[in-house]
Amino acid sequence: MSGNSQRKGSIRKSAKKPTAGSGGRVKRGLEGRGPTPKAKDRPYHQAHKADQAARKKAAAAKPRRKGGDSEWIAGRNPVVEALREGVPITSVYVAEGADRDSRLREAFKLANDKGLSLLEVSKNELDKMTSGAVHQGLAARIPPYDYAHPDDLLELAKRNAEKPLIVVLDSITDPRNLGAIVRSASGFGAHGVVIPERRAAGMTASAWKTSAGAAARIPVAQTVNLVRQLKAYQEAGCMVLGLAADGDLSLTDVVADADLARGPLVVVVGAEGGGLSRLVSETCDHLVSIPMASSLESLNAGVAASVTLFALAEARAR
Repeated sequence: MSGNSQRKGSIRKSAKKPTAGSGGRVKRGLEGRGPTPKAKDRPYHQAHKADQAARKKAAAAKPRRKGGDSEWIAGRNPVVEALREGVPITSVYVAEGADRDSRLREAFKLANDKGLSLLEVSKNELDKMTSGAVHQGLAARIPPYDYAHPDDLLELAKRNAEKPLIVVLDSITDPRNLGAIVRSASGFGAHGVVIPERRAAGMTASAWKTSAGAAARIPVAQTVNLVRQLKAYQEAGCMVLGLAADGDLSLTDVVADADLARGPLVVVVGAEGGGLSRLVSETCDHLVSIPMASSLESLNAGVAASVTLFALAEARAR
């Protein structure tokens, strides 16, 4: 019906008079709110969710920094040697009534010089602390090792304005071999040692002692996946050389190639007896053999690492 204001789509006119102005509301609404945040900084944007997922993945992949529980060094000679070699002992325990011989007196003096706690406990209590080890009335406690991240070794080389030289151990299970390799790596200018987190020796009291304190001067890193870490080093520009008796290159060839010897290198040392695992061997850019004068097939893992690092240090110094 004409003039029917109730029909659909009709406009109802207000009886109120229009206001004189907006009171600045329109002007304020047109003012800018600053620069637009980046996509990854906007909580509801897909890029933000992807960035958060990537951060969580990276955090999960990063290996633990600490080793296991605190360890004990039991026995008079082992404790004295550990104190001499700079093993990071936190406290020394002596059993009540223990015979004060020359070794015990030296342990007391070394502990005092280093400002370490010297605690006297009952023999039964010391038995429990050391899980029944033959302690001879003397034991020392060391904290879990503080492992580096594998990327830290590249950063160390960068800070020193040097080409990286990194030693990677493929399932070395003898802590004395680990300690010896850490000592050689420190002595011949490597930027660190990388070990697998599982099925391999860690920085135990035995490894610390064999390293002769070198573990305090050079970082030891852990990785969850050795092959993945080697590939990451390759992507960072490093050449990965695996030590093997049947290598396609000899150590002499490597040293003679100045560009190779002085470039960014990762040296992979295989396990005692078994050598490099198949996947690690396939990941290496070259397999390197050490020339031998006799029919002896291979060297001990620690000796092979030392010979190789010495040869590379000589080549880099020239």
